Amino acid sequence: MSETFSSRPVRVAVVGAGPAGVYASDILAKAQKKHDLRFSIDLFDRYPAPFGLIRYGVAPDHPRIKGIIKALHKVMDRGDIRLLGNVDIGTDLSIEDLRSHYDAVIFATGAIKDADLNIPGVELEGSYGAADFVSWYDGHPDYPRDWPLEAEQIAVIGNGNVALDVARVLSKHAEDLLTTEIPDNVYRELEKSPVSDVHVFGRRGPAQVKFTPLELRELSHSRDVDIVLDEEDFDFDEASDEAIKSNNQIKTMVNTLTNWLIEQEERTEEASRRLHLHFLHQPVEILEGKNEDGSGTGKVAGIRFERMELDGTGNVKGTGEYLDYEVQAVYRAIGYFGSEVSGIPFDDKRGVILNEAGRVLDEEGRHIPGTYATGWIKRGPVGLIGHTKGDAMETIDCLISDIENLPEAESPDEQAIVDLLESRGVEYTTWEGWLKLDEHELQLGQKATASGSVERERVKVVPREDMVQISRA
Repeated sequence: MSETFSSRPVRVAVVGAGPAGVYASDILAKAQKKHDLRFSIDLFDRYPAPFGLIRYGVAPDHPRIKGIIKALHKVMDRGDIRLLGNVDIGTDLSIEDLRSHYDAVIFATGAIKDADLNIPGVELEGSYGAADFVSWYDGHPDYPRDWPLEAEQIAVIGNGNVALDVARVLSKHAEDLLTTEIPDNVYRELEKSPVSDVHVFGRRGPAQVKFTPLELRELSHSRDVDIVLDEEDFDFDEASDEAIKSNNQIKTMVNTLTNWLIEQEERTEEASRRLHLHFLHQPVEILEGKNEDGSGTGKVAGIRFERMELDGTGNVKGTGEYLDYEVQAVYRAIGYFGSEVSGIPFDDKRGVILNEAGRVLDEEGRHIPGTYATGWIKRGPVGLIGHTKGDAMETIDCLISDIENLPEAESPDEQAIVDLLESRGVEYTTWEGWLKLDEHELQLGQKATASGSVERERVKVVPREDMVQISRA
């Protein structure tokens, strides 16, 4: 061990207080005894509240949210990781500031933008990125308070869990979301929605979907919403049959879909809303509405797909047959894309920080000493939240093995970074502040329960200024 780190803790900044950042901080804190090291860890986030993706990226009625938040809460409640929220790296603090105050920096900034869908009409009014919609219904403080929910027929493009979340929220009756932490402004907008049909489109077959069984089954729990499938979409090639035989998850989902297909023939009553699941549909164009004089309205009026067919390997090829669907809104849920961190090398094609096993690389492929990445900004937006733990372990192993070569901070004292933030007038928030905000949201839920007919556990605070004020009171 270096002489410096034998006399003081290794100062580590983790940028991003979502699951990736908390897991990395936790693994690092627990590694101290095993490796005979001391770490002083500061966990930064640009938002006043912690938990990132769990708070602002997952549907409020998702059944596993509470369990994950409890686990993250338990980690932070130990007191060996310091939270500094409402701090934007690149604005409030520069990369140079971090390098001056910390021996190592781990970026866990995630992926919050929508991946591009390059088809004609994507720019029309009524064409939305799913990530933006998710941020709105989750009460993200940097997004508008309203959302244009005017469409009766809606298309959701994508066959992953985010597509299902978006479709479920769009098709669900607003009052059935009141038992969640849904913000009041979101409830009011959803309550006015005239939606009757939500269509979810995937380009491959039922055996190739990217859903997980739990998220798929959640669709059937929505009250007064029929699930509608088309028998023509149930095509299985040799690769599909093999996947069903060898993978229990795929087998479960195919069985679920097949049962729904059979059950819909036995319905005696129709629900007021329908959620359609389509497969083997490749989007080719979002269609624009026309005025009486033939000019374009600038608004979505439909969407065109090419019918696909499986090629024997589980992949698809076009058939040359095209299908049009009348819709007034299109939501693109084809994946997330990471945001560049100013001053850190970035892969524009993959949407990740340049890295090898979590070590951040420069443009020549050399490790930038003391600089690391973990989570989606490291590997891309793939895998479930639980996969982030293994990802963080790899990054922390690299950091620990590099201890002797870390560039030593000029101002490693724990108070120094706080003094810098205060000198710049940054209204940073802390873990103690989050506990105040947490209690405030729970009290809002109690008040809403007392004044209404639905029991509400909490009501999420949306305005950033309110979150900061409550946290710093």
